[in-house]
Amino acid sequence: MLSDEHKKQLIKLARETIEGYVLKGMIGRFDTKDEELQQQSGAFVTIHNNGRLRGCIGMIESKQKLYETIIEMAIQAARNDPRFEPVDEKELREIDIELSVLSQPRRINSLDEFDIENHGIILKKGFASGVFLPQVAAETGWSKEELLENLCTQKAGLPKDAYKDPNTELYVFEADVFGERAQ
Repeated sequence: MLSDEHKKQLIKLARETIEGYVLKGMIGRFDTKDEELQQQSGAFVTIHNNGRLRGCIGMIESKQKLYETIIEMAIQAARNDPRFEPVDEKELREIDIELSVLSQPRRINSLDEFDIENHGIILKKGFASGVFLPQVAAETGWSKEELLENLCTQKAGLPKDAYKDPNTELYVFEADVFGERAQ
């Protein structure tokens, strides 16, 4: 999806955004005429500290330019993930950043259309929803059924078999995943 140079620029942007915000409470200026970085795209910023999840926040779809989404989600992941305390100055050298730039989600009508090795998944039922990025299956070792059950219970707050309900909507997407740590 993105060139190696674009990936380097976005990782550098996320790192500088987090450091600037944590150290000075400021967001640096970044502007580009590069069409790839100006496209509208959903993205997630994931922060790890010594291999452990430290923050992850993103937007499935965004009306902003990609680089603006990365800036906003970098701050959110570092400071506002409700599962964690905000990243502090002492941690900045210990964290590594991973970005996931997303394709447009598409609705699926059958679980046969969900490729657990390549797709992220979104579940919606009524006002409840949840999402797992494509890398979650590999990181957890879950089967397709285990992933869907955990999506229902952990992310959407629904019974574990809610994904089987005909009123539940499922969407899949792909992600270009890259980061500071060797993939």
